[in-house]
Amino acid sequence: MSATRQLQPFLEHLLGPDLGDVAIRAYDGSSIGPDGIAATIVIRSPEALRRLVTAPGELGFGRAYVAGDIDVDGDIYAALDLRHRLSEVRLRPADWLRAVRLAGPSALWPAAPPAEEARLRGRRHSKVRDQAAIAHHYDVSNDFYRLVLGPTMTYSCALWAPGVSTLDDAQRAKHRLVARKLGLQPGMRLLDVGCGWGGMVRLAAEELGVEAVGVTLSREQADHAAKSVVDAGLAGQVDVRVQDYRDVDDGPYDAISSIGMFEHVGLARLGEYFRTLHGLLRPGGRLLNHGISRPPRTGRRTSRGGFIDRYVFPDGELHEIGQVVTAVQEAGFEVRHVESLREHYARTLRAWVANLESSWDAAVAEIGLARARIWRLYMAASAVGFEDGGTQIHQTLAVRPAAGGASGMPARPDWDT
Repeated sequence: MSATRQLQPFLEHLLGPDLGDVAIRAYDGSSIGPDGIAATIVIRSPEALRRLVTAPGELGFGRAYVAGDIDVDGDIYAALDLRHRLSEVRLRPADWLRAVRLAGPSALWPAAPPAEEARLRGRRHSKVRDQAAIAHHYDVSNDFYRLVLGPTMTYSCALWAPGVSTLDDAQRAKHRLVARKLGLQPGMRLLDVGCGWGGMVRLAAEELGVEAVGVTLSREQADHAAKSVVDAGLAGQVDVRVQDYRDVDDGPYDAISSIGMFEHVGLARLGEYFRTLHGLLRPGGRLLNHGISRPPRTGRRTSRGGFIDRYVFPDGELHEIGQVVTAVQEAGFEVRHVESLREHYARTLRAWVANLESSWDAAVAEIGLARARIWRLYMAASAVGFEDGGTQIHQTLAVRPAAGGASGMPARPDWDT
């Protein structure tokens, strides 16, 4: 009997009997599934079964994919339509017996995880552990990130405004939107928390005459950002630091932006995070917090021990937007505007995946095959998550009220004009 026929009951238990437009091909060349398919899940080795049995669900599939025991030929997005079926998998005695018959007794013993799996130590969201978590994801290779992100080197949701068709223009449109919401004017001081490779601070300084400070925990990012500041002739106007936001002590600032960093803060630190930023702002100053969020208690959020947590964003946490708004206001801010950019992030992620796939050989040469596979899987899965509403993203604009409650805000939002 072919490998796929032997595996079929097990796979149907994991994924259901209807695979849609997805076929499955096994290491012996046999296959099951529809004709004219959009994608094929390729089981390259019996080792894949071992990973699925010992870590059933998302993590087992993720480990098998990273290790090359499972692959996806064709449209990865079509294959990812099956991902939600993995969340509540429970193996039956018949599945364990079938695994032993197919792969031998070793199928019941966990295989060593791929070396790229994060292994952080210490207290969660301590400064030392946060530094290690950031290094795991961001200190990979600036050249790799340039292949994926493009010339702007911006690693957050772009704004696909009317008339914008390229990723670079969409990222600049996002930074300009943030600047308008913050009301940036020449001579103001801006703090950009989690400044990445420096896109926001450079634009604010170059286009608006702002004095900007950018802080990041990634040395790779800081090195690139500092060089780009010098190259742009902005060295006297922009300061890039390797610094934890909890250690910034040179306020007050007129405005604070935090774009794509918030996911690393953690629920236990939300109050401290917003209180710290409140203390760094002058009365009347504005905060723009741009962060990924989750729907209320759907069960489909970043979880500890899942693929994203182990391989992509260790210790990352997503929060429901109502919870975020409450935390902002409890810190002393007044929330003035909340905007969802969910569909914009789906389109951004698809652009990044397209960049990665079109530069696949160069990406593999730069960071290795396993890590390139991690990025392909996580970005494609994230795109689908934003498209179907399982993941959200919001910009939350708040102000630190001045004396008498004065906000200095326009009567109605004026940043879309």
